[in-house]
Amino acid sequence: MQAIRLARPRISLRRLATTAQVPTSGPSSVTASVIPLSNVEAQWENMSKSEQAVVHRQLEELQKKDWKTLSMDEKKAAYYVAFGPHGPRAPVSPPGQGLKVFLSTMGLVGVAGLVSMAIRSQAPPPPKTITREWEEAANERALEAKMNPISGISSEGYSGKGFVVSK
Repeated sequence: MQAIRLARPRISLRRLATTAQVPTSGPSSVTASVIPLSNVEAQWENMSKSEQAVVHRQLEELQKKDWKTLSMDEKKAAYYVAFGPHGPRAPVSPPGQGLKVFLSTMGLVGVAGLVSMAIRSQAPPPPKTITREWEEAANERALEAKMNPISGISSEGYSGKGFVVSK
């Protein structure tokens, strides 16, 4: 195992970091903006990926300066590019979708209720052993048979309902 570990080539993190860098074409392309920064929010979706990358690099360079010297439009553009509703932060559903989902859910719950009522209407009547009179008769029979004399219905001082469970 030690021999395998020693034979494996080692790649330094520094060499990986230098090979992963994207070359830029000098400071002239960074200062040349595709669109004015005051209009980034309106134009961002219509820009190509390369134009978006140029604006992003331009904003990165601007953010390296003192933030007190940046204009309000530059700050707004930097915030929009970093945290705006695009890419992974784009809304999943359009506005007004919540009401449609709520109404659809309520409709499905209503249909489920109707189906349940239809099934129950086709069911046979409950058996005669679920009536209160039958359960009280079962209590009397349990007392006559002295059923469960230690802790049940036939025990001394029993105060429970016994077999009566219906209302």
